[in-house]
Amino acid sequence: MTVHPASDRSLLFSFGDEISMDAHAAVVRLTRCLQDVRGGILNLHPAYTSVQVDFDPRMRSHAEVEALVRERIASHTDAPQPEPRRIEIPVRYGGEDGPDLGNVARHAGLTEKRVVELHAAVEYVVYFVGFATCFPYLGGLPPELATPRLAAPRKQVPEGSVAIGGEQAGIYPLASPGGWRLIGRTHLKLFDPSASPPPLLRMGDRVRFVPVPEAPL
Repeated sequence: MTVHPASDRSLLFSFGDEISMDAHAAVVRLTRCLQDVRGGILNLHPAYTSVQVDFDPRMRSHAEVEALVRERIASHTDAPQPEPRRIEIPVRYGGEDGPDLGNVARHAGLTEKRVVELHAAVEYVVYFVGFATCFPYLGGLPPELATPRLAAPRKQVPEGSVAIGGEQAGIYPLASPGGWRLIGRTHLKLFDPSASPPPLLRMGDRVRFVPVPEAPL
């Protein structure tokens, strides 16, 4: 673990510079062991291989926050991690719901049917949730399906759009601008303010996409 000041009120704790399950496990552990800390810890921002910890500089210094984090990690080293939740996401692929499916197929040199088969054949890991409200960044995309993002982002991507951005997969939880390749759409709500908690997906969850010819949208 390396530690660097990110600002006068934040520290960045990093676990290497390569996306991996080992780095993800370290991010999950650090995030969970700090979730119940109060007294000057304001926010946690987990990413693929790092966690940014925001704090109140009137209550803690950089050195004090680093010492706290190292102490908490050491005390949680042997703590069992909860079994990850496994969630199925029904998807209607192609057509108006997945306007970029053909582009992904041509880039990969595959048929659209084969792209769908590959996309739905693997289990994805929710590395972290960010960007827009509850946007899940998913690891595990088959390398054959990696496709560059659009040269010019769309001004509006429909809610529930299932997308590919480079080597990553994701789902747009709300209608928003976006430059990822849209290959399908789900009717599930990824963000429900009336639910507790509001996000459908959380860091560490496992996700499988299930092709559904006529999913209600």
